[in-house]
Amino acid sequence: MYKAVIIDDEPIIVKGLEKTIKWEDLGCVVAGTAGNGAEGLELIRREKPDILITDICMPKMDGLAMIAALRSEFPDMEVTILTGYRDFDYAQQAIRLGVCRFLLKPSIMDELNEAIRTMVERLESKAPACRTEDGPREEETEEAENAAGSFIVKNALAYMEENYAERLKLADVADKVYVSQWHLSKLLNKFTGHNFSELLNDVRMKRAKELLGDPSLRISDIAEEVGFLDMAHFSRVFKKLAGVSANEYRNTMSVPQKTEP
Repeated sequence: MYKAVIIDDEPIIVKGLEKTIKWEDLGCVVAGTAGNGAEGLELIRREKPDILITDICMPKMDGLAMIAALRSEFPDMEVTILTGYRDFDYAQQAIRLGVCRFLLKPSIMDELNEAIRTMVERLESKAPACRTEDGPREEETEEAENAAGSFIVKNALAYMEENYAERLKLADVADKVYVSQWHLSKLLNKFTGHNFSELLNDVRMKRAKELLGDPSLRISDIAEEVGFLDMAHFSRVFKKLAGVSANEYRNTMSVPQKTEP
């Protein structure tokens, strides 16, 4: 029996899916249900289901970001989206992230049964006992996993760009992209070749260099504005990345460049 999880903020839909679909006939059992994204993530990490049926338009949740997180963290889990959100580009992105089916509410029972049967078939094709050769399914899974990982890293970097001045920690960013700290750290290294601290410092130093162009700003104020509470720490990081001190960098900005006659 394959384990399935249902996530939707409309209780009547959750109840309908759980009770109306003949799960046992399809080789499945419902391992749990959740009424929002946060509860859903907790449930999925606890139960590690094979199949997920979820809405993507729920309060306080970025649907695509959550799907990307799940596809990256649980690459073998099959996902069907059941939503009232009618956006073709959104659906395309979901499919690129490895979603099996994108169904619109209200969806007829035949569509739901077909989606579940397809997910079961895909799971069976991945099972070692059923796999006779490495073929398109493995490549498809790897492609979706890479797309999901890239999507997560893009969102994480964007969040860092917007919040570099805060006392930002890896845990803060991981929460925003719906993955664990360990998983985000692994993805950042895989897709950028750098760790979280290096990437955050790079963002902060780029902004510091821009601010150094304003002679009215004190370097200590710039350090604080880009997220450093310790001036000595800022100075060490700046010199390591720029090759010169912040003051020396500022002086080079104020020296007129020589032009060829």
